[in-house]
Amino acid sequence: MAWIEIINEEKADGDLKNQYTYLVEPWGGVDNILKIHSLNPASLAAHVQLYKTVMFGKSPLRRAEREMIAVVVSVINKCHY
Repeated sequence: MAWIEIINEEKADGDLKNQYTYLVEPWGGVDNILKIHSLNPASLAAHVQLYKTVMFGKSPLRRAEREMIAVVVSVINKCHY
């Protein structure tokens, strides 16, 4: 498994801290898949924007269909996300 240096929520400041405030999940933290961008907050913002566009933007696919595609891709890639 790869290891990527991250900045946790409690050590974040500036733009990263601001972004984290909008990304806290019900379990109380920010998902690791997002924290991998913590050294480059601009890439975090781009990742979140891409996700929102793909999953919630205008599309001929319904939301449920998009989620099903994401699940199948995750299974094929053996990805827990």
